[in-house]
Amino acid sequence: MSETIQLKAQPRTRTGKGAAREMRRNSMVPAVIYGDNKDPLTVTLPYKDLSIEIKKGGFMNKITELDLDGTKHRVLAKAVQTDPVRDFFIHVDFLRVGINTRVTVEIPVHYINEEECPGIRRGGVLNVVRYTLEVNCPANSIPEAFEIDLTGLEIDDVVHASAIQLPEDVRMTITDRDPTMCSIAAPTLAPADEEEEEGEEVAADEVPTEAEEAAEEGGEE
Repeated sequence: MSETIQLKAQPRTRTGKGAAREMRRNSMVPAVIYGDNKDPLTVTLPYKDLSIEIKKGGFMNKITELDLDGTKHRVLAKAVQTDPVRDFFIHVDFLRVGINTRVTVEIPVHYINEEECPGIRRGGVLNVVRYTLEVNCPANSIPEAFEIDLTGLEIDDVVHASAIQLPEDVRMTITDRDPTMCSIAAPTLAPADEEEEEGEEVAADEVPTEAEEAAEEGGEE
């Protein structure tokens, strides 16, 4: 299960664009907490603390505990808005997480043991189709990551999502097919190698045959 993020929040009494701009000037990020059949709460978060957690990675699939005046709110980030020009965070939407809440999240997939893959050792290339897998799972037990073991794979082997051992109560959201995760592609001829081979062919064509040498000698006589 992934770790829980701890953040402090402050209540937000003013809304609107003007109030939001003022908060951002004070290094605070507006946010809203919704869901679980409760009224929405508008809050603000310290920009520095929020930025640190987002840049660690996996922010969207980790439970966050927001400490709001001593009351803990268990939430999951569903949307993080950024300024398209200056590329900083300007708003966050949080979904409340109850005891029985199920959530849909994208879990990172790690490809391991490349050194134990015969296909790669023979010059094959790992072709990754998906770096994440979307699943539906209990909010209290979100997997941190999945692993696909490349041990023993040969060139042209293909690995599908069904090869991943999903924990109990975790289900893939794609149910109509078995998505391809990766394959071991055959090696391709590098351009430099092609030019070298072409050069060798040209050089071979330039070497005179015995008949051509004899004709040249006869012409000189």
